[in-house]
Amino acid sequence: MVNRVGIAGGSGYTGIELIRILLGHPEVEIAFITSEKNAGQKVSSVLPSFSKILNLDFISVDQGLKQSCDLVFVALPHKTAMSVVPSFLKNCGKVIDFSADYRLKDTSVYEEWYSTKHTSPELCKTAVYGLPELNEEKIKSASLVANPGCYSTSIILAIAPLINEKLIDLKSIIVDSKSGISGAGKTSDPLYSFPERNDSMAAYNVACHRHIPEIEQELLSLSGSTIHITFTPQLVPMIRGILSNIYADLKQLLPGKDIINLYKSFYNGKPFIRIGETGKAADTKNVKGSNYCDLSVHIDNRNQRIIISSAIDNLVKGASGQAVQDMNLMLGFDEQTGLQFPSLFP
Repeated sequence: MVNRVGIAGGSGYTGIELIRILLGHPEVEIAFITSEKNAGQKVSSVLPSFSKILNLDFISVDQGLKQSCDLVFVALPHKTAMSVVPSFLKNCGKVIDFSADYRLKDTSVYEEWYSTKHTSPELCKTAVYGLPELNEEKIKSASLVANPGCYSTSIILAIAPLINEKLIDLKSIIVDSKSGISGAGKTSDPLYSFPERNDSMAAYNVACHRHIPEIEQELLSLSGSTIHITFTPQLVPMIRGILSNIYADLKQLLPGKDIINLYKSFYNGKPFIRIGETGKAADTKNVKGSNYCDLSVHIDNRNQRIIISSAIDNLVKGASGQAVQDMNLMLGFDEQTGLQFPSLFP
């Protein structure tokens, strides 16, 4: 039986990517797609890439709440999502939320970092953080999954094995991440315009990016100890992709091959994690348009330090692809279903 899924917020970058992926999924059909701005218009007239492929009209969220389906993806902005997630959850039973509204268990932390009152704090306690490589069993039985942030995905996956094995000094973690400008979503802010971003690099939200608390929350669950990271995100002149470099002091020097084997063991059976061989650096071109996370390990023997490089596509493994991976687990499919496509790079 084909499962019906809805998309609330289908005209943003992650919504568009989600439509593209779901159209190739053999086990689901798209029941509805909402867009307040484009309600009543054909999806294919607003998004011509779906012409002769998708015959649906955009509808309003209020109309979407009256639709019958098995699961709803809520791809709406932070602060907006929590106004509709409880209703979709009640009507359809399963929701995957792309925003940060349910990622943080402690709503006081959410309210501090997002400067708004949470309207359904009881759901934060039951929501599952949707990182399949770490939370597969919880996701399978979840009704509400909080899809992780894109930076968070690249960073947590890169450092989790080291923390799990207690190999690094937890006070020494420094993260440098570079992202394509699609990570900001569709926005009229000149900061993200072509003249501003082309031929330029810039750090932003240094030491105060909103993904910090969810990264630290998930690392705490692995370490059992409070962790504070130093995080500098940067915008680079490309459309999509994230490269994160994570630096930490090793408690003892280990051969690079031993750490690579540790990573391979930790992620054994995790189909979307690819571990590079010694000296081979992760590269965003190899994950562009795919749901893979490529990791590479580098040992700085002189300083007894480790550097892990992590490459993902921010719109796929960092958003819509990961959400489909979560959906597969929630609906009882193999987690790779509909996601077994390579990078767009030739």
